[in-house]
Amino acid sequence: MKKPLLAITMGDPAGVGAEIVVKAYRQLDSGSAMTFVIGSADCLRQAMLQTGCNHQIRVIESPEAVEDLPQTIQVLEPVSFDAASLVTGQVAASCGEAAVRYFETAVTLCLDGRVQGVVTCPINKEAVHAAGFHGDIGHQEILARMTSADLTATMLMTTGLKVAHLSTHKSLAEAVAYVKQPVLVEKLRLTVESLERWGISNPSVAVAALNPHGGEGGMLGREEIDEIAPAVETCKALGLDVRGPFPADSVFYRAINGEFDAVLALYHDQGHIAIKVHNFEESITATMGIPFIRTSVDHGTAFDIAGQNRADASGLVQATQAAISMLNQSLT
Repeated sequence: MKKPLLAITMGDPAGVGAEIVVKAYRQLDSGSAMTFVIGSADCLRQAMLQTGCNHQIRVIESPEAVEDLPQTIQVLEPVSFDAASLVTGQVAASCGEAAVRYFETAVTLCLDGRVQGVVTCPINKEAVHAAGFHGDIGHQEILARMTSADLTATMLMTTGLKVAHLSTHKSLAEAVAYVKQPVLVEKLRLTVESLERWGISNPSVAVAALNPHGGEGGMLGREEIDEIAPAVETCKALGLDVRGPFPADSVFYRAINGEFDAVLALYHDQGHIAIKVHNFEESITATMGIPFIRTSVDHGTAFDIAGQNRADASGLVQATQAAISMLNQSLT
């Protein structure tokens, strides 16, 4: 039986995506899955010259042409890209356009069942906006648009810590207003279901408090009393192992020590800071609520070091291996 197939999208050509792809291919052990890249073969060739990596580049016309070939990066090029005129480390509409088209191609292939999952390298939000994609802030919004998913959410993962997010790309004021019981219940159910699908039986999920010290009985805010605690009780009544709210200054430490399988953070920085302080180099992102596996590196395009052979590919290696593990769990 042919191995399942994972696409790796190259991301913004002006960033570190091509560099971390060629570096990751030195370390990847695809094992029970095959991988191919959706991007620019010329950008990958340039990255190999910059990094000293030595791979074969094989351009393919469709994912069905992927073969199980060692030391070979197989590349699907859905759009032409002029790598000769590329200026690394700079925002360009052409790069934003290419990055979106790479990802859209991957999502379409997943929805059509021709590819079983996708691993994403970073895109640049400013470049995406310059290319005219004003509604697509990032990968998450593109996924929501293309899959018509009723509910999606981000989970960050690194060794010893998993953090789901109630919201990500909202201002702090908007994020606070978003902390409502129905939303919390939906996201907690999605988190538990996703963890189970990824191989954790009866997962325990802790909910971080919004206010300092968990609100101090309402003296520092009432969200814990009026919204979060009732949502936790509703989830318990549904048979879910959900606990909290716990003060955010201690809940992540408790999760790292094994008390919980995951934490639900209530806004972007609350969860992202915890993950990145704990183990930034190997942290990855997974998307919950979509009908296929999607993982990603947990860093940006790193324009300041693009083209300098300084990018660390550990995150891409971890994201790919995590996607393979999740895929194996979903197929069993």
